[in-house]
Amino acid sequence: MTATDSALTALSQGWCALSLLHGRIEAHIERALQAGHGLSVREYSLLDVLSRQHNGPGGHLRMHQVADSVVLSQSATTRLVSRLEDRGLLNRYICDTDRRGIYTDVSEAGLALLAAARPTNDTALREALDEASLNPELAPLVAAVENLRR
Repeated sequence: MTATDSALTALSQGWCALSLLHGRIEAHIERALQAGHGLSVREYSLLDVLSRQHNGPGGHLRMHQVADSVVLSQSATTRLVSRLEDRGLLNRYICDTDRRGIYTDVSEAGLALLAAARPTNDTALREALDEASLNPELAPLVAAVENLRR
């Protein structure tokens, strides 16, 4: 094994640990959001991203920007938007200045659900990070995440 091989192995192991941490966090948050609010992690993320939009130039995201924000394909994002619109949590309408553009806004019901779900999301995230910090392989990654907000 060469030095490059061992470096790649270490890199691969680091990626596996990061993937494991992400999976554990997402699964923990998913269970909490589903149980408490009937929302998936993706639905919560979409509502959160769209709630940050504003009126005026550059205030609304195009669907490809929304898809990038929630890490889904454009077609999966469109299906997700449709599901949330069917539930009355989102509204879609044609852009006034570009008839090809379709904007998506969070409805009052969506904002209320997001506000109710935010503490659940935050608590579940904290719990998942605390649990992961007990694993020696994941603890350095948890510390890195903790340091991001400082």
